[in-house]
Amino acid sequence: MAVQLIEYPTPGSNLRLRVARGHFATSHSHNNYYIDFAITKHRLSEAREAAVELAGSFRTSTIVDTILCLDGTEVIGACMASELTRAGITNMNAHRTIYVVPPEHTAGSQLIFRDNTAPMIVGKHVLVLAGSVTTGYTVQSAIEAIRYYNGIPVGICTIFSVLDECDGFPVTAIFKAKNLLDDYQSCDSHECPLCKAGIKLDGLVNAHGISMF
Repeated sequence: MAVQLIEYPTPGSNLRLRVARGHFATSHSHNNYYIDFAITKHRLSEAREAAVELAGSFRTSTIVDTILCLDGTEVIGACMASELTRAGITNMNAHRTIYVVPPEHTAGSQLIFRDNTAPMIVGKHVLVLAGSVTTGYTVQSAIEAIRYYNGIPVGICTIFSVLDECDGFPVTAIFKAKNLLDDYQSCDSHECPLCKAGIKLDGLVNAHGISMF
């Protein structure tokens, strides 16, 4: 069964938030919406627009040496690095080299960096880029990993967020749940009202997408 998506536009750009209503499970929570980021993450035109919108919050105020890309957001991250280093505007990062780095996950979901990628974190100002921030668990793990490797976390940005703040950092998001999906719910599986109502799962979700039942 294919997932049926509804699109929400954002003013001033061609970006769309693509969602499906139902009962979905991630590794950390149960949600009543599935948010699909595939086109935004992998189509260059949308990735570039997302990058321009997100970079605007950091261009003039934040030194960025490394963009840590969670949830398969490397294309957006590369576009952000290009935008943040572009000359011709007031820019703290003009002409600087910015690393674009995905983390490696252990079996226990911890983030690690190998000997050849750790120097891109150690002593660097690291901006965390995610596909979504719902429970905040993955982003908090990223912040912890950056600090463990003696990096300096400088901000969090994402396509979609339920949270306004995470681990002391404001969350910069293109789409916010409270503005579009005011009935959005994300909760622990043991507290899920849909499960308690006997409503079966529609699909399993991870950073790669969805598998419908």
